[in-house]
Amino acid sequence: MKEDISNSLKILLEGGVILYPTDTVWGIGCDATNENAVQRIYRIKKRKDSKSMLVLIDYPDRLNQYVSNIPDIAWKMMNESKNPLTIIYPDVLNLAPGLLAADNSAGIRVAGDDFCQQLIGQFGKPVVSTSANISGNPTPKNFSEIDSLIQKSVDYIVRYRQDDQIPHKPSAVIKLGVNGEVTTIRE
Repeated sequence: MKEDISNSLKILLEGGVILYPTDTVWGIGCDATNENAVQRIYRIKKRKDSKSMLVLIDYPDRLNQYVSNIPDIAWKMMNESKNPLTIIYPDVLNLAPGLLAADNSAGIRVAGDDFCQQLIGQFGKPVVSTSANISGNPTPKNFSEIDSLIQKSVDYIVRYRQDDQIPHKPSAVIKLGVNGEVTTIRE
């Protein structure tokens, strides 16, 4: 894992794209503050940039750097959730413009696995995490299901957890309004 983190950091710092395991499904990732890298992921996935992607951070306190007004309900939901939870926050700051929806919101999840926490912690910035599939195709449940076109399009593929055959699923997604209104996007 240490070598994978080191190699991933090098790629992220150079503005490249990685294929990596997360606390949910395998993700395609890049520096979430680098607009060129974000646009490259949209091209890899053949995805319209009107359909935003989420980002991972390493711990909850880092949210204050990227969300101007965190509704109190967000802290409660993060603490009570037993499964990975992505929250779409209003009034997001300091992320690449391509990650923001038309209403200036973006999905952010606190990574719940050791690999992502270490990678993001050492990188010091959020990392994009979008499922490792061509847009419209099924989300791969493990590494063996990732399309070879995706694998050939990234700059580095993490070896850690490639042999894991446990089927994984995407996180739940909720959207918070400026006054704390909650809308479920994906359960």
